[in-house]
Amino acid sequence: MIDLGVSKLALIAVVALVVVGPERLPKIARMVGNLFGRAQRYMADVKAEVNRQMDVEEFKKLREESVSAFKDVESSLQSTVQEAGANLSDQADIFENNFTRAPLDEKEVLSKSIRQGRKSWGVRRAARPVWFKHSTGMRTRVQSGAARMKRFHHSANK
Repeated sequence: MIDLGVSKLALIAVVALVVVGPERLPKIARMVGNLFGRAQRYMADVKAEVNRQMDVEEFKKLREESVSAFKDVESSLQSTVQEAGANLSDQADIFENNFTRAPLDEKEVLSKSIRQGRKSWGVRRAARPVWFKHSTGMRTRVQSGAARMKRFHHSANK
């Protein structure tokens, strides 16, 4: 800006006092101060707006770069998944061709059919989710009476 020292300001004040007069000098000084303040606020607003626009432009560039990087990663991931799927399908074909399932014998069929019924104790117990068993305090593991006594008797002695 303009380089004004103390001597230059004093000279300007003396000239203004002589030209304007002592009665109107305070009003003119107040008006000049207000105009100077407005000019400073206007310059600060313009500077802030320019900075904001620069930040928006930088953000747009960053966003475009991240979108392009994301698309690159997505396409490479997709091609990798397709290659892995093709390899797995080839391996599954080889596995199916080399191994055949052995037929079940009668004992396995009978043992599976016994535990499959709706009234089976194991099926009814397993139908409840583990989180429900924990929240209601239901036992999830079976423990004999002797083991339970040993567990609680041992913890009471400590």
